[in-house]
Amino acid sequence: MLPPNSRLVLVSGYAPADGPGIQAFRFDMMTGTLTPLGALPGIRNPSFLALHSDGRWLYATSETSEAAERAGGGVAAAAVAHEPWAARWLNRQDTRGDHPCHLALDPTGRWLVVSNYTSGSVAVFPVGVDGSLGAMSGFVQHAGHSINPQRQEGPHAHSATFAPNSPFVIVADLGLDALVVYRFDNAAGTLTEVGRGAARPGAGPRHVAWHPTGRALYVGNELDNTVATYDFDPQTGALRERQVVRSVPPNAPESYIAHIHVGPDGRCVYVSNRGHDSLAVFAIDGTGELTRLAIVSCGG
Repeated sequence: MLPPNSRLVLVSGYAPADGPGIQAFRFDMMTGTLTPLGALPGIRNPSFLALHSDGRWLYATSETSEAAERAGGGVAAAAVAHEPWAARWLNRQDTRGDHPCHLALDPTGRWLVVSNYTSGSVAVFPVGVDGSLGAMSGFVQHAGHSINPQRQEGPHAHSATFAPNSPFVIVADLGLDALVVYRFDNAAGTLTEVGRGAARPGAGPRHVAWHPTGRALYVGNELDNTVATYDFDPQTGALRERQVVRSVPPNAPESYIAHIHVGPDGRCVYVSNRGHDSLAVFAIDGTGELTRLAIVSCGG
């Protein structure tokens, strides 16, 4: 176990397979300092990470393209120990798509959903009792485009997120300007589309975050630097856009929203702005709507 008042922090970044693409740190919650613990080489271009709820297994995308190399995009599973830090790869599975960029574990920890950005598809893998990934159980391919000829010439599935206390998965597709709603079969590990929530043309939905109640969904729109609030029906999966707010000031340079996060107490939404190099902070009122409180430099 880690010492009291400390947490394990895992950081990934594009690197060759023999480089330190995934690095581990001990975060001291009292002082705010990071202590390097070690690295986990072994896969090319690791990007999005997901740590299993039991803390023993780590999953990473290998964000590569079938057009650029024979082995295409992949997802890898590793066994990790926290103190002392140690890690080893368990196995890798191909994702049948280009540039997998996001991972999500279902609430039971038995399934992993992977979003393939460039090819606009989503894959599901079972998690074995040893943490390794089994053969793909489900796959869906999006089709279509939206109005931005450079960024929305085709589908680009950017994230898949499980709805809390509900059998649905929301896939944010930047290329389609859509939130595609799937019913997830947690016995078979498959996805069935049941509807879509529309984003404004050119918005480019990227990542989503849920209010703790599960009835409000916040979407970071990468291309137009906005955060949209949606009402969500946990019985039917229906989505309705209710509010849109900007994440950068009017005079901001070229910028793109990256990640979005809701605080555990449900009081604030946090959004990262790439280009403006900042974090936007929004207060959540009693109806679930947002008011921007601050835009803070991220320091780099």
